[in-house]
Order: sequence, then C-alpha cells, then structure tokens
Amino acid sequence: MRAGGRELGRARTDAAGAFRIRYAPPADGVLYVEATSGRRLRLRAVVGVGSGGAVRPRALDRVRVNELTTVAATYALAQFDGGRQVVGPAPGLENAAATSFNLADPTTGKAGRKVTDAANGSPNETLATLGTLADLVSGCATDGPRCEQLLRLATPRGGTAPTDTVQALLALAHHPTLSTAGLYALAHTSGVHSPALTAPPEAWLLALRYTDTDLYSPGRIAFDARGNVWTTNNWLPGTHASSHYVSVLDPTGRPVLGSPLSGGGMHGGAWGIAVDHDGSVWAPSYGSNAMTKFAATGAPLSPPAGWPNGGLVRPQGVAVDQRGNLWIANSFGLKGAPGLGSVVVYPHGDPAKAFTLADRGLNHPFALQIDARGRAWITNSHLDFGRILDSRKAGKLGRVGGSVTVIGPDFRTRATLNSPAFQGPLALALDSRGNAWVPSFFNSTVTELRPDGTVAGVHRLPKTVFPWSIAVDGSDRIWVAGFGNASVSLLCGENTAACPPGAATGTVLSPAAGFRHPAIQHLTAVQVNSSGNVWLANNWSTLLPPTGGVGLVQLVGAATPVCTPLTPLPVRPTAAVPSCPQRPAAEPAPGRAPRSARPGPYTVRPGDTLSAIAAAHGTTWTDVYRTNARTVGSDPDRLRPGQRLTLD
Repeated sequence: MRAGGRELGRARTDAAGAFRIRYAPPADGVLYVEATSGRRLRLRAVVGVGSGGAVRPRALDRVRVNELTTVAATYALAQFDGGRQVVGPAPGLENAAATSFNLADPTTGKAGRKVTDAANGSPNETLATLGTLADLVSGCATDGPRCEQLLRLATPRGGTAPTDTVQALLALAHHPTLSTAGLYALAHTSGVHSPALTAPPEAWLLALRYTDTDLYSPGRIAFDARGNVWTTNNWLPGTHASSHYVSVLDPTGRPVLGSPLSGGGMHGGAWGIAVDHDGSVWAPSYGSNAMTKFAATGAPLSPPAGWPNGGLVRPQGVAVDQRGNLWIANSFGLKGAPGLGSVVVYPHGDPAKAFTLADRGLNHPFALQIDARGRAWITNSHLDFGRILDSRKAGKLGRVGGSVTVIGPDFRTRATLNSPAFQGPLALALDSRGNAWVPSFFNSTVTELRPDGTVAGVHRLPKTVFPWSIAVDGSDRIWVAGFGNASVSLLCGENTAACPPGAATGTVLSPAAGFRHPAIQHLTAVQVNSSGNVWLANNWSTLLPPTGGVGLVQLVGAATPVCTPLTPLPVRPTAAVPSCPQRPAAEPAPGRAPRSARPGPYTVRPGDTLSAIAAAHGTTWTDVYRTNARTVGSDPDRLRPGQRLTLD
C-alpha cells in the first residue's frame, strides 16, 4: 500500500489451515496477508514487493503465515503501520517490506536466509530474539491469560494497550526497552520456537549484519535516492593497508552496482561520503589526498589519481549544498600540527574551479553539514587525527578542546563557536528545526547548538561511549554511535512529543550503556534511511591492538524514516508526499543578491581572504590577485581591511 491500503481479497481457511485468495496484483506498493483467529491473534506475512524501491519486484504465489513471519513483517514495516493498516511512500515502503524476507521466509514459514547466515545465525542473538518474539505471539493462540499478560506488558508507559499480537509487536519495535524481563519470562513459558533467548535482552532489537568482499573497517555511510547504501572502507581485510574500495549494498544488504567499487583514485576511504543532485557519489581518499567520484551506476568518474584540487591534505567530511557546491573538510589529519586545516569548495562539483577557505577558527576540521539557509557547519577536532585513533593515548590527552565554524552561502565565515563541552568533536548532525547536535569524543557529551549558535544544552552519555557519529531521525530523535563501548544511544530531541511521557530534550531513551548487540562493533557512523532502519558502520572490532571491523549493521524498523539523500535537513516522508525532494531550492546569500551578479570594486573587510572573495564573485583567487597584485602586495594571504580590489 502507498497513499492508502486496499483489500484485494479474503478467504476462510479449511480444517487444515489452507486457503486460496484470488486477486489482481497491483504494479507497485506492498502486498501482505493477514490471518486472524479469535479476538487477539493476528498473524501477518509480506508476499509481494512492487517496483518503487531499490529491490527487485517479487510476488509469491504460496505463503505460510505464522508467528515468525508475523514478527518479520511487523518489525520490517514498523514505521509504516499505525496498528491497523500499512501505508507509506516509495521507496522506503518497498525497501522496508523486502527486509522482512531477511528475517523470515514466507514460503516455508521458517527463519530467513540472512538471519541464519554466517554473519548472523549463532554469533548474533537476532535469531534467538526472533524466536522469543514468536513465542510471545504463540501465547495468544488460545486467547487466554498468557495473551492478556502479553498485551499488558506490551503497553507503553502512558500509551494505549495493544488489542492484538501485531499491535503488541509494534509496541516493542517502537519501544525496544519495554518490559524486557517480564516478556522474556512470559515467552519462556511457551518454548515453541528454537533457538530462543536464554536470558532477558537489553532491548527488543532485531539487528542484521551485512558483509561483502572487501567491506572492512567501514568509515561513513550515505543513502542514495533509491535507498542503496554506500560506504567508504578504511583498510583492506585483515590489514592496516589502505582500502581501494567503496561498497554499495541494496536496502536488504545485497551487493549491487558491481560492489566493491574501485578506481577513480580511491586509496583509503576517509570519514566522508555524499550524494550530489545528479545521484553521483563523492568520497574522500585519505591515503591519496584526493576526492573520488562515482556515477550512480557505480562507474568511477574521477581520474585514476583522483582530484587533489584545492590542496587537499587528509580530507574527511564532505557535503553538497543547495546549489550543488561540494564542500570538503580539509583536516590535515595524521600527524598534522595543531591549528592546521581549511575548507575546500568545488563550485557546482567542478574540481577545476576549486578554491580554499582559510580561517583562523578552522583547526583540523572533520565533519560538514549544510543547513536550510545554505550555511556550512563544520566541526573542528583541535588535534591531529592520529592521536584520536591511538587508543593508548585516548585517556592521556588532557584537555583537547574543539569548536564549530559556521560559513555562509557567500563563503564568508559567520562565526566560530566555542564551548567548554567541546572535547574533540567529530561528527555533527542537524535536526529539522536547524539545531546542530555535536558529540564530543573525549568527554562523551552531546552539545545542542541553536541556529544562532548559542548553546541550548549539553547532554551527557556514559563516559565509556566515546561518541563518534550522530544522526537525526524523522521524529528529531538523536542517534549516537559509540566508538568506545560499541553501542548506539538514543536521545530525545526537540520534538518531545515523539518521546515517552516525562522525557525532555536530551533524555537518554536507550539503556544506560546504549543499545549493545553482538552484531555491533566499535562504530564510526550511524545513519537513518527512508525505511526507518538504522545503519551502523563497524569500523574496529578490537581496540588493542587496533583491528578493523566487519560489515554494516541494520537495526530493523527502529527509527522514524527520513528522506534520502538528506536535502539538507531531515524530512519525514509521508503518504501524502509522492516522493522525497531530491533537489532543494538554491538560496542566495541572505538579504542580498549573489555578488557574482555585481562585478566591480570591492572593499576588503576584516576576515576576508582572496579565495572567499573570488568564490563569491565567480572567479579564482589567482585571477583576483593577478589583477590586484600592486594593491595586495607580495603576499596574497595578507589582505588589509579597507583595500579596494578590482573585480572583473
């Protein structure tokens, strides 16, 4: 279903439980079967996926509807189900439905191929959690006291009690810490499915790990418009040698587009990846000090050595603004001296026109995000990246500091924001209201900055988290990837209506140490897709000695969906919106026309650089300097306020 659900047919089972439904299959959307018995037992299975997503369309002609398929379908579609009907827009709905086949096979009624493979199966408690949840559903087969207890224990605090098994599972998918001990004990009295959990879980999460050839030590994640998952890789498997690959998985974890991709200068994927307005993917190459670019089809578009334009030195975070400009955090990372760093811009994605923004506030810039006004928010880690990665020194660095620099769409620095809470800030994410959320690696805090740059709050996590990355879902809830204790934490954001009663902005909604799971290793990235799945990058598997992590992890149905790629703030897709916006409207500099439309004399202001002036006027700093060398003097980096420059 998309904008609205539609019943295509119904039938009554015979004495053996068999049934036949005749219907005319639609071309798109999702097909699912529901079976009811008594007042409270409702079973479900996905039987068809249309052409709207990144997965192959498929439709089954035989189905077995049971407790396992009910858990799989309900969790996979958790963010599209209001309790009675599944609806939502493409591609998130179709991609979500396809994920259910990874958990359960509706043709056999048994556990799915992915949840039982070598990357999951016995090493991963998801298969046992699946069985335990299925045992809870079994308790409603007789509509007796066990069913009543399930519905009572699955009632969210301050919420409405579920009336059937699907609603009960939905409550657990939306509130994964709900009644873990009580529900485990209740499921244990059934014991129908095996394997099952042998102890209460920390949370009712269904996590799947996806691996691929050369998908090792993944650094950063991005989703394209169809829902495919792109990730950089730091190292080659089992080594510290720089990887030559970018991995691409479809929404169900299947390698696509010829993944792993190589070429275009990729040599050690850094912490950065972005999808531009044409669907091409940009990734920084940390080892070759260059940018690489891949077409939406997976073909490399950059030259064999990549593009070093702009004087790149250990580039990290990247972002694409509303006008198609590519922004690059030029971190000067490994072994760089304190205070180094710049931001490089490729106007409209053209490396030949690259210019560099230098500012005294830039100090090993790491992450970049663009807000709705076209401003770039940049974290400054204030230390060379090699020391961050050296876990033996992590607790001995003392006070590290950090800052956030805001640069306007006219490429002029608006402010460099400082806070005592900043201690090695790495990632940054913006919510739908334009607030910036900044995790600090060395003190395990998350600082919230208002759009005007003032500090709205500092929210503390357990000291062992060492938060690296952060993402905002479609309800403005905050997801934080923990590098230290291999976890992901969930915080209530500004939209407190999306949080449990009594929660305030910054309240931790996950267990005290975050959501932990055998599939999760030391994380450097967390992202939310349009299906409501949370994706995590297993960057390291052990800290001492540093060892690369294996695969990407998907938390099925755990978050409110967001449109992808981010455009630029998180937007929740709805059934009323036919598709997510892919080309956000360009905005000129606030309050005036772009300067490039007004050539002529220019008076230098405090903080100006030739690069910024040239970029704002659609030219290069070398051309500006060549025209104004007599005025500027022998050093192009030393401008004096009041100087008048001639601009062609």
